[in-house]
Order: sequence, then structure tokens, then C-alpha cells
Amino acid sequence: MGSNVSKPAPQPVEAVSEKFSSLSVAAAEPKSADGSLSSATVETWESEASRDPTTHLARTILSHTDFKIVLMSRDAKIADTHVFNTQLEFKADPITSQKSSGRCWLFATTNVLRHHIMKKLNLKEFELSQSYLFLWDKLNKCNYYLEQSIQLADRPLDDRVVSFLSSDLISDGGQWDMAVNLLETYGVVPQTVFPESYSSSYSSPMNGLLKLKLREHALILRRLAASLNFTPSSLDTTNANSSDDAALKTLRAKKEELMAEIWRIITATLGVPPLAHESFTWDYYDKDGKPHTWSGTPVEYYKAFSNKQYPAVDSFSLINDPRNEYSKLYTVDRLGNLWGGRPVLYVNTEIENLKNAIVKMIKAGQPVFFGCDVGQFSNTPSGIMDTALHQIEGAFNIKLGLTKAERLQVNESSMTHAMVITAVHVDPASGQPVRYRVENSWGPDVGDKGYFVMTDKWFEEFVFQVVVPKTLAPKELVKVYESGEKTVLPPWDPMGSLA
Repeated sequence: MGSNVSKPAPQPVEAVSEKFSSLSVAAAEPKSADGSLSSATVETWESEASRDPTTHLARTILSHTDFKIVLMSRDAKIADTHVFNTQLEFKADPITSQKSSGRCWLFATTNVLRHHIMKKLNLKEFELSQSYLFLWDKLNKCNYYLEQSIQLADRPLDDRVVSFLSSDLISDGGQWDMAVNLLETYGVVPQTVFPESYSSSYSSPMNGLLKLKLREHALILRRLAASLNFTPSSLDTTNANSSDDAALKTLRAKKEELMAEIWRIITATLGVPPLAHESFTWDYYDKDGKPHTWSGTPVEYYKAFSNKQYPAVDSFSLINDPRNEYSKLYTVDRLGNLWGGRPVLYVNTEIENLKNAIVKMIKAGQPVFFGCDVGQFSNTPSGIMDTALHQIEGAFNIKLGLTKAERLQVNESSMTHAMVITAVHVDPASGQPVRYRVENSWGPDVGDKGYFVMTDKWFEEFVFQVVVPKTLAPKELVKVYESGEKTVLPPWDPMGSLA
């Protein structure tokens, strides 16, 4: 299906008022005139609930256990089989595990990249170093935050932007364009060359120390800016040519001095990585047990073994955000990892275009990076993502009526996780997807040996992003992406969430 310039269906007031008209109160007067919760009101609710047999059964059962487990649909579990009629040539092993870290986007990125490398080098099992990319991302996010601190030095600390940026300043999460920044700048290495450390797998303690120091550093830079009478609004601090300004030079020199502390913390906890243009040697066995040796830099490794037909740098994000106009380019203010690097860009389009892109990519032999809200109507042990998985409405005698747009508007949903689609089951009659096989990064002990199954209905409601090569994307949407005419969303917009 092609892309048509259109707007999503009208949402807020009209949709909500119609959908929830059945919940309108029968009486014109509330029982509590001042809005407090009175005993009489609760007694009325209990009188009604105690006469309802469904509520009586729910109270008998659900107080003793996890209601989501008890209310799992047997029919859904049977229907959500791990069988797919359109899939990649082989499964890339092993199933990876991000452990107690928020690096899913880096695992999804490297899982996409390794597929081509394993095929090219005839490898049985293989992982790229997620920790290598994680280190450079963390270092750059620290620099990005301190640059933002310089740029916003004349705003008060309780300014909404300043406060927001300091609340989660170096998240483990990220986005596709941020991954491309890392790959193009630092390359990549096999995991055996830069293996996991405790702090890459369990990142919270390291992050806590880094945030403590960065917030201190931000205040140091703000005080220095004030003493220099520095006015960021008069400069384009993203432009290297503005560095001839004496005050900005002084601030950036101080920032580099402070960043030396950050480098010491990061390398002490994650290890000292190969530098982007520093040569390393990789010894490995192919699938037939034959030994091989390769030598070169991380950048050379990336260029030598990355997919030339579908290079990462030429892929971009299609999103389905029904709050905003379709066939438009969007970005999020102040979102990034490499200062001056590639911005995070999304082309908003109808959900059918995301589905069609996936089918086209799988048929072309290309795994698919995607972003979703993984915690909604899903079960980790069974590896099922299905809107019909939990029979919640019947058990509680309620209706769950939020639309996808409304969930975004009220902070009920956002992109929380990135994974990889490696297969799709297409209905032979309609040609439409029925379910998708998902390669997760939570280890082999969940789902079907690490793989999840996602229904098409779940996809429609909780998938927000699909990354697609330009050559496999609708031409109209490629033009939107290449136009550069973008709408800037505020830093706290749900599309700024990092998977």
C-alpha cells in the first residue's frame, strides 16, 4: 500500500464523550458536594458490587494470586502458535540477553547487523559487542548533557526544559538514529574483543554515580557561565564556528576537564575499549570448525562486514502516531547522543505502511528493528503479545476504552522496548499479516527459546516504530524523510522516549 497524505481520525473530546457516554451519572447531584470521598458513596458502590455475581467470583479468586496469570486466555495461547510462513533463511544464534540494563536498542541494532555478518562469514554462533557501543553512547550522552547545560546556562534551574533534561540525563535507552551515529563514528567489534562487564549488564550503580557527577558538573558550568556573563541565546552553540567566542571557549575547555572524570568512571566500570581507529585482532571459527583471523580497526570492521545492500545509514524510522498528521517528518527537541550528530527523525504514517514494510523486508532477507510498548497485554514466560491475552474486562466487569492516540496523550503508553522481527505469518487469502516472530534480548529462557509471538492486533495498538531501508520503503515516504521539513516535538513528548 502506498502512502497518502492524510490526517488521523479526530480524537480527543468527540471520541471520548461518545465512547464513555454510558458512564454518565444518572443523578444530577453528586453524593458529595465538596468532592470528598464519603462513606455513603462507598456504601452505595459496595451495595451494587456485592449483588454482582461476576464481582463475587472475582473477589473469591483474584485476591489470592497475580490476576494477569489467572486471567490468561487459553484460546489466545493456543492461537498464538510459533509457526510462520514468511521468514528469514536462518536463525541467528545465540539469543542475546541485555540482563539488568536498558540497552535493548543496542541489542536490537547488533542483532540486525550480525545476521548479515554470520551469513557472510559462515558462522554458527556470533554476537557483536553491545558493551562497546554502550560505552561510546554513555560517554557521548554525558558530553551531550553538559553541552546542553552550557546552551541553557542562562535559564533558571526550575525551567521546564532544564528540569526535564536533568531528570533522566543519560538513559541506557536510545533510538535508531542514535545507533547509526555510534556505528558511523566508532564502528563495531565482536563481543569477544570487548566482552560484557558487570556494569554493562547491571548498569544502575554506574549510572547513579555518573548522574551524581554530571549534575555537579552542570552547576559548575552554569556558575562559570554566569561569571563570564555568557549569554547562550546570542550564540549558535551547535556550530563549531562559534568557538572563537572567548566565553564559549572557556566553558568548553572546562567541560573537557570535567569529562576526564567521566572517562575515568566509565572505563573503570566498563573497561577500556579499542579506539575507533585502533587496530585489533579477531580470531574465530566458522560453522565448519575452520579457524580464521581478521585484523583492523572497529571502523574498518564495520565497513568490511556491514550490509552493503541495506546499509544502516540509509535506513530510517517509520512511526505510527495517530495524534499527529501522517506523511509528515517529526523530530524531538534536544534528543540525541552525539553532539552535532544525526538527529532522531521519524516519518509518521498509517499502520498499514509499517506492516507492508515488514513483509517486504522479511521477503528481502532483512531483519526488522522495531519499537513498541512491550509491557502491554503481554506475558514474558510464554512470549506472547496479544490484546486478547488477558480476560480482564469480563473478570472486573469493566471496559478498557482508550485508543492508541489517547494512550499517548495521557502517558499510558510509549515506546519502551526495541526488538527484531525475523518472520511473519501472512494470511494466504488476504495477504495480510496475522502474527510476527520477534527476536528478543531477554535470554533463551523466556518465550519460545527467546523468541516471542506478536499478533497483528497487538501490532496495531502497541507498535510505534519500524526501521526500513530507503530502497524498501514507499517512495512517497522516502521523499518526506529526505525533505528535511520537520515538525519539532517538545523534549517530553512520548516520541522522545528511549527504547
